[in-house]
Amino acid sequence: MPANIQLVEFAVGLPIALLISYLIALAMRRVFRSRLPLSLPVMILTSVVGTAIGLFIAGWFISGLRLWMPTTLLIAFGSSILVTFLVSTLFAGLRRDPGEVDVAALLAAGESDRVELKETARWNVREDKKDPRMEQVVAKTVAAFLNSGGGTLVVGANDAGEALGLDRDLATLRVADVDRFELWLRDLLSTLLGRNAAALPIVRFPAAPNGKVVCVIVCPPSPRPVFMTHAKDGSSTELWVRVGNSTRSFAVDEAVEYVSRHWGGRRTWQRSADPKHPAT
Repeated sequence: MPANIQLVEFAVGLPIALLISYLIALAMRRVFRSRLPLSLPVMILTSVVGTAIGLFIAGWFISGLRLWMPTTLLIAFGSSILVTFLVSTLFAGLRRDPGEVDVAALLAAGESDRVELKETARWNVREDKKDPRMEQVVAKTVAAFLNSGGGTLVVGANDAGEALGLDRDLATLRVADVDRFELWLRDLLSTLLGRNAAALPIVRFPAAPNGKVVCVIVCPPSPRPVFMTHAKDGSSTELWVRVGNSTRSFAVDEAVEYVSRHWGGRRTWQRSADPKHPAT
C-alpha cells in the first residue's frame, strides 16, 4: 500500500491527462482546420487548463470525490473539451480570412499594378473555343504577382469591371462546378509554376453584385523566385513580373538583376533556375 496515495494518483494521472489533452487539442485543430491560428502546443496547454478548471470545480463544489471517480473524470475532461472548444471558436472567429475580398470594390476600382481582370481562363472569346493560350496567360499573371508585391487576379470579369461569370470556363470541364475549376487551376499552376508556387495563391468564388460568380485568385508575394516552365524537361523557363498594369517577361540579364535585388542574392537565382534544384 503506498505511503501517500494522493501523490501516486497524481503521478499516474498527470501523463494520462496530458495524453487526453493532446487528443482533445488534435481533434479541435481537425475540426477548425485552417481557421484556427493557434499552434498544437498552445491548444494542448489550453486543454490542460480546462482540465484543471474542471478538477477545481469538482473539488470545490462536490464533497467526497477522489481523482479516479467517474464523476471527477467526467467533470474534468468535460471542462477541458468545453474550454478548448470555446477558445478555438473565439480565435477562429477573430481570424480574418486572408482570401476575403470585397468583390464590388475590386471590380469598381478596375485594373492596377495589384489587380488584373480576365473574362475567361480557358475559353477564347474572340475565336469562341477552348484555347490553351488562355491558360498560359493566367499562369503568367499569377507568376507575375507572386514575383512582385502580390496581387489579385479576377477571372470572369471584363476590363470594364463587369462580372460575366464562369459559365464558359466551367463548360470546358467534365464536371461544371467551381470545385473542379479550382482543381484544374491548381493542376495548371503546379505544372507550369511548380507545386510550391501553386500552393501559395488563395482561391475564392464570391458572387458579384449582379449575382455572377467569379474566381478571385489572391496571390501573396513569393518568398523565392517563381519561374514559368514551358518545356517538359524544365529547360525552358521565364521570369514574369508585374510592371505597372502589365505583366512582363524578363530576359536573362534582367531576371538575374531583378532576383538579386528583390530576393537579395544570386544564389537564390542559381538554385531556382537549375532544374535539379527548383525553388518552386
